[in-house]
Amino acid sequence: MREFKRTDRVADQLQKELAVLIQREVKDPRLGMVTVSGVDVSRDLGYADVYITLLGEQAPERIKENLQVLKRAAGFLRSQIAKRVKLRHVPELRFHYDESVVRGQQLSSLIDEAVASDRDRQGDDDEVDGEETR
Repeated sequence: MREFKRTDRVADQLQKELAVLIQREVKDPRLGMVTVSGVDVSRDLGYADVYITLLGEQAPERIKENLQVLKRAAGFLRSQIAKRVKLRHVPELRFHYDESVVRGQQLSSLIDEAVASDRDRQGDDDEVDGEETR
């Protein structure tokens, strides 16, 4: 049995190439600091769902604007990928905003708050126990 499917290898290669192309070749001033967080390729290699995140920008208007810029640049990006990657057919690119990174940060901060709250509560309990034993 093979370790990696072909679609996984193609997705990894597309992610690497798109990260470089978006950063260096897309010259639209409206485009922020975009990172490609993942790529899922359909089994027939017809479509590639590209998941992006924006560094420091979480406003819905900015997210929508960046996605529109990337959708307009999809044809250009696809042609550049065709020049760099040896594929018989380059998948059609579909861009999506990846909320998992932001959601992960929110959950991490909630966990940190809960741990700090437990420490404070435990510290208060220790003080009360210490006074009662005296």
